[in-house]
Amino acid sequence: MQPFTSEHVQMALDQHGLGVKIHHFETTTATSQQAADNIGCQLGQIIKSIAFIVDDRPILVLTSGDQRVDDKKIAALYNVGRKKVRVATPEQMVEIYGYAPGSMPPLAHRTNSLDIYIDATLQR
Repeated sequence: MQPFTSEHVQMALDQHGLGVKIHHFETTTATSQQAADNIGCQLGQIIKSIAFIVDDRPILVLTSGDQRVDDKKIAALYNVGRKKVRVATPEQMVEIYGYAPGSMPPLAHRTNSLDIYIDATLQR
């Protein structure tokens, strides 16, 4: 199974009429720090998308680039033990979400059965 591309994301953005255009960079933006460096902004101004599998259920957490996700909070939210919360493998990222590691957008995923959580730190 092949991962989706930025063109797939752009089509989804266009379908929603958001007026947002994807910008391609000469160097990698796979990490939050690399993205911030390329854009010329602070790390906390970057949104990162982290794919998790919680007891076989895919979820996506959107948080600012300078934050870490607390897997204990995710476990409590789903009423499972912490060992049932794990970051998706590269294979799961492509198969379930549709994207390779380092390229996960906040929308246009392969599955529609996806809980998405947005960290309140993005409001600052």
